[in-house]
Amino acid sequence: MTKLTVQKQRVGPILGHHPWVFSGALKQIPEGLKSGDAVVLINEEGQFLAQGYFNSYSQIAVRLWSWDEQEVVDDKFFEKRISAAYAVRKNFVETRKTDSYRLVHSENDLLPGLIVDKYAGYLVLQFHTPGMEFWKEKIVKALVKIVKPEGIYERSDVRTRGIEGAEKQVGLLHGEVPPRIKIMENGFKFWVDVIGGQKTGFFLDQRDKRQALTKYADGKNVLNCFSYSGGFSVYALGGGAKHVVSVDSSQSALELAQENVKLNKLDLKKCEFICGDVKQYLAEQQRALKKFDVIVLDPPAFVKDRHKVAEGLIGYKKINEASLRLLSSGGILVTASCSAHVSLSDFRYMLSESAGRSRQTLQILEIYTHGIDHPELVAFTEGEYLKCVFAKVV
Repeated sequence: MTKLTVQKQRVGPILGHHPWVFSGALKQIPEGLKSGDAVVLINEEGQFLAQGYFNSYSQIAVRLWSWDEQEVVDDKFFEKRISAAYAVRKNFVETRKTDSYRLVHSENDLLPGLIVDKYAGYLVLQFHTPGMEFWKEKIVKALVKIVKPEGIYERSDVRTRGIEGAEKQVGLLHGEVPPRIKIMENGFKFWVDVIGGQKTGFFLDQRDKRQALTKYADGKNVLNCFSYSGGFSVYALGGGAKHVVSVDSSQSALELAQENVKLNKLDLKKCEFICGDVKQYLAEQQRALKKFDVIVLDPPAFVKDRHKVAEGLIGYKKINEASLRLLSSGGILVTASCSAHVSLSDFRYMLSESAGRSRQTLQILEIYTHGIDHPELVAFTEGEYLKCVFAKVV
């Protein structure tokens, strides 16, 4: 196993169990290393620091997965990692009413670059880095042994793979996987498009936020923006909403949302599905003097680059300000951001500016971040991405 020496002044983050090692922290990177090669990091005195895999000759040179010198990277290694991750979800997430969740959350489960989502009896994998992809065979083997899924499908088609210099990989890895999988979440049922849907097919990280929405929905007129396959819409209806409008730019997503409403035997007559641009729709409703009791804003990441935070915050401000102008007195705004480069404090400040510009007084009732199946290593602040605020107009 190749040993890489870390410069004396750069060992701090490694000792603090941060999973990324930048190329500038290493005294030298020998030629000929391949993405995925197992490496050991040592200090300038030759003492062990950590283990990981060589990522690339670019910025993040090594991704760490162990601080145990005795740990051997073999089949048992991956079985141990996956078993530990599975135990957390089985103990704290899975119930008779919830059969789907994130099973492996990349660095935060000490398998950097790997995402595994469990949908009922099936698994969907994403390899975000070519280095982790190098270990694909052992990972699939461990998942089959431990989880025993009916099928495993790969959706390694994320943007970050291009940044890492890897091509997209999509296809069946084990068993059989239907184009759509029926899952259960908090007692609600959903069809998940694992082949053509966004990410791995469903936004599992909003489970607890969807559940929280139900207590605000009874008898209310609800607007669900960026509705995708209708997760928040179904929960709102299940919570007793009087009327729910779902707005999304994808007609196929809206059709799936309608199917999800029917799947839960909820009243389609209480629903309206609008295919179009959310910003334009909000502007049209404002001109029409329309009011809603509850508005959900769950947009895609507006900031995908740390150099574009200011630009992204302007985007968040526009949709939040427009939504606040449409809320009735006592109305509830559920607003989220999945942009890792936008901190919770930045997001809250943006919200205060939006409230001021819309001449509304806004009271925060609840704040949510990651769920149990999306844990965060305490040192890995770069892994903080999701924040969701429930606020009331007072």
